[in-house]
Amino acid sequence: MSKFQALLGSAASLFLAAAAAAAPAHAAPAGAVKNIVLVHGGFVDGSGWEGVHDILTKDGYTVAIVQNPTTSLADDVAVTRRAIASQDGPVILVGHSYGGVVVSEAGADPKVKALVYVAAFAPDKGESVSSLIANPPPGAPVPPILPPQEGFLFLDKAKFVDSFAADVAPGKAAFMAHSQVPWGVAALGGAVTEPAWKSRPSWYLVTADDKMIPPPAQRAMAKRAGSNVVETHGSHAIYVSKPAVVAAIIEQAAVAAGKAE
Repeated sequence: MSKFQALLGSAASLFLAAAAAAAPAHAAPAGAVKNIVLVHGGFVDGSGWEGVHDILTKDGYTVAIVQNPTTSLADDVAVTRRAIASQDGPVILVGHSYGGVVVSEAGADPKVKALVYVAAFAPDKGESVSSLIANPPPGAPVPPILPPQEGFLFLDKAKFVDSFAADVAPGKAAFMAHSQVPWGVAALGGAVTEPAWKSRPSWYLVTADDKMIPPPAQRAMAKRAGSNVVETHGSHAIYVSKPAVVAAIIEQAAVAAGKAE
């Protein structure tokens, strides 16, 4: 064997090893819906889905992460619909917090086979975040939302961790507080025209320690939507603090929706 052939063989071995390392550790269950689209909520961006993304891709799913501008419901729905359109088959559509409003509106797309709400708003026809939060339950924690700044909202940085991310690693939670994405006031007023949960099966992850969307409100929305409910202890940022719990309910939906096809 020449020196060139030996080098070529070594390079091929390295390439095959790298390809094996990059391949999913598992294949998604046969028949499961394999395309997952993740939609973030207000004050944050799509990077918070990293842990969920890593678990799902390792399990053989294809994951798309929507980067909502959070300027208006119409804008966010348009971005989400483009993400759905880019998938090569049926989709499980997942929304966290305000992202639940987005998936309720965008989920009527024919590709969407099921919805997953993660500590999320699940509005009915004509409802918006503004209408859903207008009359909080007695004694419910009040999110530390600051007065609007040129049409955009922020959470008080000093109170962000306790309200939004109490069970997230301290360093990461502090970073989330300081890297907030402005949430447009117009987005809060965006009303759903025909909620997709009326025509699609849905799953709902209730976070029992949530200080942004009261757990009783989450349970009520889930019941109204006829969702398959899983409840766990966790903060509003459950998708960051406990990605395995979130990935598990998404995979439940993917398997069930695949069987229903």
